[in-house]
Amino acid sequence: MTSVAVADAEARPITRARTKTTFYVALSIFMVGIVFAGFWPSYYGPLLRGDANRPLVIHVHGAVFMGWMALLVTQVALAWRGRVQMHRRLGRWGIAYGFAVIVMGTIAGIAAPVMHLQTGEWTEARAAGFVLVTMGDMVLFGSLFIAAVIYRRKPEIHKRLMLGATVALLFAAVGRLQLIDRAPLVAAGVWLSPLLIGMLHDWRTRGRPHAVYVISAVWLFVGGTRVLVTESAGWQPIGRAILAAFV
Repeated sequence: MTSVAVADAEARPITRARTKTTFYVALSIFMVGIVFAGFWPSYYGPLLRGDANRPLVIHVHGAVFMGWMALLVTQVALAWRGRVQMHRRLGRWGIAYGFAVIVMGTIAGIAAPVMHLQTGEWTEARAAGFVLVTMGDMVLFGSLFIAAVIYRRKPEIHKRLMLGATVALLFAAVGRLQLIDRAPLVAAGVWLSPLLIGMLHDWRTRGRPHAVYVISAVWLFVGGTRVLVTESAGWQPIGRAILAAFV
């Protein structure tokens, strides 16, 4: 085999790998777009106009959340460029950062309804319901994130679990698009669209969706139905008891 043929043979796996990771780069940027679309009117737009009239805990939560999105894009870009060792080194920090997301999300998920209660903007029922929604986000994100950490040495599983974990965090952004009350199935479709796009990509490249995509989508969809019981007699006493500890 000539040197040119050898070089071509060695380049083909790299080209195929880069084509696959290019898809994930685009998908991660798409998810960042969903975040900005959801939070632009209420947070990022006013913030850029100089209206930073938010409690510090909300700003810290927003910074940690966007840090996670930036970390996702960076990790996918490193994989795309073939910087595997750098990807792994950053991933060790990413594990700690993921747990910071859970901690900060939990703190903000309780602090926000408490502050709205104290100012009289929300009723106790609405505040208690909000706790269920935000705690649910952390449960869904945490479960898929921990699974991704466990399977970090199996890239095909790991990257799909990380995608699913990040989709869990998009729930709040999609909720601010005001689709849930008017068109709940459309809202669910927008929220889960990165997973659905991933399934279609798998179908085209693998012949079938990866089981991780299917399991993640079902898990998230079931978890998303919590919005139907935020004012139920089963949840309200729990949510009110949580709030009572901080009010």
